[in-house]
Amino acid sequence: MIKKVAIVGVGYTNFRSTTPDLSYRELTYEAATKAYEEAGVDPRKDIDSFVSTAEDFFEGYSIADEYCPDQLGAVLKPVNTIAGDFLQSLITAYMMILTGRLNIVAVQAMSKASNMTTLGELELFAFDPVFNRPLAENPHFVAGLEMNRYLHDTKTTREQCAKVVVKNKKNALNNPYAGHGAKITVEDVLNSKIISYPLTHLDISPASDGAVVMVLASEEIAKKLTRKPIWIRGVGWCSDTFSLESRDWGESTSTRLAAEMAYKMADIDNPKKEIDVVELSDIYSYKELQHLEALKFCNKGEAGKMIDNGITEIGGELPVNPSGGSLGVGHLYECSGAQKTLEIVLQLRGEVGKRQVKNANIGLAHSWRGVPTTTSVIAILGN
Repeated sequence: MIKKVAIVGVGYTNFRSTTPDLSYRELTYEAATKAYEEAGVDPRKDIDSFVSTAEDFFEGYSIADEYCPDQLGAVLKPVNTIAGDFLQSLITAYMMILTGRLNIVAVQAMSKASNMTTLGELELFAFDPVFNRPLAENPHFVAGLEMNRYLHDTKTTREQCAKVVVKNKKNALNNPYAGHGAKITVEDVLNSKIISYPLTHLDISPASDGAVVMVLASEEIAKKLTRKPIWIRGVGWCSDTFSLESRDWGESTSTRLAAEMAYKMADIDNPKKEIDVVELSDIYSYKELQHLEALKFCNKGEAGKMIDNGITEIGGELPVNPSGGSLGVGHLYECSGAQKTLEIVLQLRGEVGKRQVKNANIGLAHSWRGVPTTTSVIAILGN
């Protein structure tokens, strides 16, 4: 059995709020060709299998993954499809290589949210069809309720949540592939339009289009392909209850349980001291703070103090979302985990310029599937 697996090549597009000039096939092709060139592989000869990340609704086609082989160079080759987040696909490819039966696997994800003219109705379809969907409330309404509960339970303030937005959008200004960077103030966030109290317009990550492809390889092959392999040290995943009525609204239980799994596998006892850079889900501003607590970087109710004290800034003790996160790059739906993983890979390779975290050797990528789900996935990577 293979003992180690590395990411040996990455390819990605810019992430933009709309891409009328490109189809999702073209987005995938651009990312794939860049990934294969960087890894030095020919998909027709060298890659043993492919993992596609696809939700039929978001592509606008039934069985949308049938369109993937051409753009990935995977015609007449095995293609597995994961109807989830990219990090779930990454873990699938990782385990495929660990069996020892495969040496190189490519993983793909993309977002073309701008194609969806009724995005809110599309998201509503994820709700329980009997008890919740008939209420016709969009995910932001549920997020507002959860934010209220989180602020109440932890004594976190709206101002601390707003500081997350300010930080992440500022970080995105130094990220050439981010589409929503901005220099704003806490007052700008607090005074923006209320969507579902206390959630304002600027507390919510705007949607973006884009694609990411990564090439994974076994240890022996990885050392031949690149001088900068990024090793997968630990992974974890968890789905909590699907029901709105039976979940814990004050914390992210699925993130906590996924983290425990990943830390055990990576042999990490103190994540705050051992992990150098973090990219986590910030689809909503309060979620960055809630996820920091669930990931055990602080105790419950202390994440707000971390943002107050500058600990999560790029130059702080624990840089969080140096890419700009979803608030600065954009919400990429099933490609969100890909953007998080991409940033960790580039950080560990020292290739991100002004937003580079010093001495970054171990990074954590985290994704959450968004309202109404309670699915969280984590990968811990090292250089």
